[in-house]
Amino acid sequence: MYYLSEHPSIVNFRWNHTQSWGSTWSFLFTSISAYIFLSLLLNLLLFNRRRPVPLGPIPAIHSLSMALISATIFTGILFSAAAEIRDTRWFWRRNKTTAFQWLLCFPLGTRPSGRVFFWSYIFYLTRFLHTLRTFIAILRRRNLSFFRLFNHSILIMMSFIWLEYSQSFQILAILFTTSIYSVVYGYRFWTAIGFRSACFPFVINCQMLLLGCNLLCHIGVLLLHLMKGGCNGIGAWGFNSVFNFAILFLFLNFYVKSHLGKKKKNKMMMKSLSEYGGDGFNLDSDYGVAIMELNPIGCAKNKDI
Repeated sequence: MYYLSEHPSIVNFRWNHTQSWGSTWSFLFTSISAYIFLSLLLNLLLFNRRRPVPLGPIPAIHSLSMALISATIFTGILFSAAAEIRDTRWFWRRNKTTAFQWLLCFPLGTRPSGRVFFWSYIFYLTRFLHTLRTFIAILRRRNLSFFRLFNHSILIMMSFIWLEYSQSFQILAILFTTSIYSVVYGYRFWTAIGFRSACFPFVINCQMLLLGCNLLCHIGVLLLHLMKGGCNGIGAWGFNSVFNFAILFLFLNFYVKSHLGKKKKNKMMMKSLSEYGGDGFNLDSDYGVAIMELNPIGCAKNKDI
């Protein structure tokens, strides 16, 4: 409790451009531009390479590190929010405000200082560690999609805006995101060290759950803003909402295309297998190899998602 919510560095934290590393707009745009440029450059350099670059235990170490960091941030901001509720409960009673309303809607004039904003700052810094996933995917010869670059860049920008404008709803957003990320990266570590993966798109379903929770909370912020006389950082919230809906649209588009593509591929596979009769299949064909990569209960072998 002391090191997660009561340490002087946490209690006395204050977001400002002179003391907080990475807190300027120039740093934000420079870092995002550098991330996009390096991703495109590395993808271009490996364009003609067919085999993936051997990375050894690096993907597993990255997944384990992100899972542990996400779990730490989740615990830290949970304890810090509970401490802030305890210390300011007397003020809320005078203004007829509940703890849940505070989690969704900061009072007007809230400054980016104190416990919860310390963990929001740590969450912002971990967004840069999250971008390493892109370089790992490129080295493994995965397709570099626009959605991946856009998603990582917007996550960094939104985390910065949360701190810069003391935006409402960020506590719940960090709690939802870190809880999902700790599970997702834990699952990726599980599969990276050789254990069996799930029989359904586990990572995609977790991301859909996270987007759904964020959408409900955005609606809650809007309702409280209209009923309670205003929430702090509502302009930043509107900017944030536009990006969230853009991410949701792109992700749903990817999810639908991916789902329909799998159904079409499965139909082609069954049609191809039927040409060989009911007793077997040609192991030299792509479909035969795909079938052989399935375990007895139909779950794909360990593959990074």
